Amino acid sequence: MKKKKIRALVLFSGGLDSLLAVKVLEKQGIEVVALSFVSYFFGDEKAKEGAEKNRINWRSMDFSQLHAEVVKHPKRGYGSAMNPCIDCHLLMIREAGRIMREEGFDFVATGEILGQRPMSQNLKALQLIEKESGIAGQLLRPLSAQLLAETEVEKRGVVDRSALLDFSGRSRKRHVALIEEFQVIDFPTPSGGCILTEIDFGKKLKELLEKNNNPSASDYALLQTGRTFWQEDAMIVVGRNSQDNEKLRLLQEKGDILIELGDFMGPLALVRGKETATAVESARKMVAGYSRHTKDLDYQKVNFKGI
Repeated sequence: MKKKKIRALVLFSGGLDSLLAVKVLEKQGIEVVALSFVSYFFGDEKAKEGAEKNRINWRSMDFSQLHAEVVKHPKRGYGSAMNPCIDCHLLMIREAGRIMREEGFDFVATGEILGQRPMSQNLKALQLIEKESGIAGQLLRPLSAQLLAETEVEKRGVVDRSALLDFSGRSRKRHVALIEEFQVIDFPTPSGGCILTEIDFGKKLKELLEKNNNPSASDYALLQTGRTFWQEDAMIVVGRNSQDNEKLRLLQEKGDILIELGDFMGPLALVRGKETATAVESARKMVAGYSRHTKDLDYQKVNFKGI
């Protein structure tokens, strides 16, 4: 009788840790599917590239709306910015667990390393996530497994615990041998890739949520495009370069006001929200002030397209 193939779903960012977690499991003959997530605040481009270059079976899931709710109302609060890392990671694992049950995977794994991130990867946080994940006993951390309690999949021999690792802390010296062994190529340097961890963006997001308790995908995209200002309840976004200007044109929706210089090259401004004469006037002044052609002129005498 043919032996059943063991299948694992691995949370995959494309970074070195998740790449190595995949390779450690594949070395045991386990069939791995790497799962990445897309939200309003991070994409999957690096993960896709890393999977392709390292010959990894990969798929992606857009969980933007679910993730936005967690960002708005994190059960365990934020990190240094507007990053609810524990709640975010828990959401990913829960979604992976749902897919595991629906599609018959044997377990879920992550590239987490005990102690690498003091807030979200300490022992207490790892235990909490497993407890609340809905897949306790079927959640494996291959890179630190030998430092953690034995999981059900290890006890049942689904995974060989002796072939798993005991990585801890932030040092990456022990990664080098595995990079060579598995011939891992072109992985991104350690950096979350999540804009929620950026202090300046966090300030902008906090202000948006104070003004609007139900932002749209377009609202979140605007926060990542150009300079953001508020005039009462109207959001004004001013482009910093031609790429921003093009994005503002694409993001313009019914009711938005797009303002640009009539006679010179320069930034665009998009006004969204409760339109007021004051907001439009402020946007005109900003557009003129940020253009090198008109910054020294009286903006009231400058020719504008739009209102």
